[in-house]
Amino acid sequence: RVVWCWAMGITQHEHAVGTIRQLANLALLRGSLGVEGGGLCPVRGHSNVQGDRTVGIWDRPTDDLLDRLEVGIGNGFAPPREHGHDVVSSIEAAARGEVDVLVALGGNLLQAAPDTDATAAALGEVPLAVHIATKLNRGHLLTGRTALLLPCLSRTEEHVTDAGPQFVTVESSMGVVSRSVGRMRPASRDLRSEPRIVAGLAAASVGPTTPVPWLELAEDHDRVRDLIERCIPGFDDYNRRVRLDGGFPLPNSARARDFSGLPDGRARLTVYPLPDTGSATPAAEVDGLLTLMTVRSHDQFNTTVYGDDDRYRGVHGDRRVVFLSPADAVERGLADGQRVDITSHAPDGERTVHGFRVVLHDLPHGDCAAYFPEANPLVPLSSTALESNTPTSKAVPVTVTPA
Repeated sequence: RVVWCWAMGITQHEHAVGTIRQLANLALLRGSLGVEGGGLCPVRGHSNVQGDRTVGIWDRPTDDLLDRLEVGIGNGFAPPREHGHDVVSSIEAAARGEVDVLVALGGNLLQAAPDTDATAAALGEVPLAVHIATKLNRGHLLTGRTALLLPCLSRTEEHVTDAGPQFVTVESSMGVVSRSVGRMRPASRDLRSEPRIVAGLAAASVGPTTPVPWLELAEDHDRVRDLIERCIPGFDDYNRRVRLDGGFPLPNSARARDFSGLPDGRARLTVYPLPDTGSATPAAEVDGLLTLMTVRSHDQFNTTVYGDDDRYRGVHGDRRVVFLSPADAVERGLADGQRVDITSHAPDGERTVHGFRVVLHDLPHGDCAAYFPEANPLVPLSSTALESNTPTSKAVPVTVTPA
């Protein structure tokens, strides 16, 4: 009865997918799947990351999902079958001039993405950028040729339409779907919700002959949930069940001990070749090399709201810091509080950030850490996990030198 949890400390490495497969192998070998109190749990960084994927918000939706959308919407609706771009490949496509319009729903793409300078240059090439946001951030200053900034209601604000009070739903890392109800007075009576803005953009773009009733869906979120129920397995009786206290859990084959969907009704162990992480690495010959990981501070919510204090690590009034072990600082002739430059080393060149303050911390020898997003300029856009294409923000070869 062991729950196996992991987060970005596992996923932001070159061999992240293989590592997670080995975690799954170990959980299987110990009998931790299909038992009460046991299982695999990827811990998500936002309240609805899991929910987004469940309803198909992905650059590579499966044919099964697209078939369900086609049938569920009906009226001759034919979903596009071509795969899209993830974050890294979107930035690369923008740099090549292949992106005509960027529509960003919340977040802070500029600073959440790796390789900040390259990302900024790429976003500046987009002919039209549309930012839908509740809070201003530096990404809104990259206007490209034309930019629209559309303020919207936040999840914490009341949302009332002609159909009555509205709410959205979120899915936790445990696969539980529940309501998220805004209760604060909106900052302005003119603010629209994200669904209303997106539906308006869609209706204006495709015209009145579309088989999708965009504006009707945005007017009453129960209609959206009815559509999800028709298209996504596990959402039976969605509108009633989500109004129950605590929401409802989505189907989980391991929890139900239903392995009929697996070959021969059994899980299969996977094999992943051990990687060579020794002298073959591009920066192996650099003297004084450290492995940098980016981390969050105590008072940080992604890249939209964060302050200068970190009660986790005793840092106050500054985010441009680098955490070093005392031994690594001594080896480099560095002192606590000293200002330094950090340079990352990759096959496509070096990247440097300046004026970071040394903070001595209990870290393994050879490792260092700095805050996300301040250290993101050091993470190469070209360095991603095999298969998942996730930036390798937990394994950046760097050197630290006096400023």
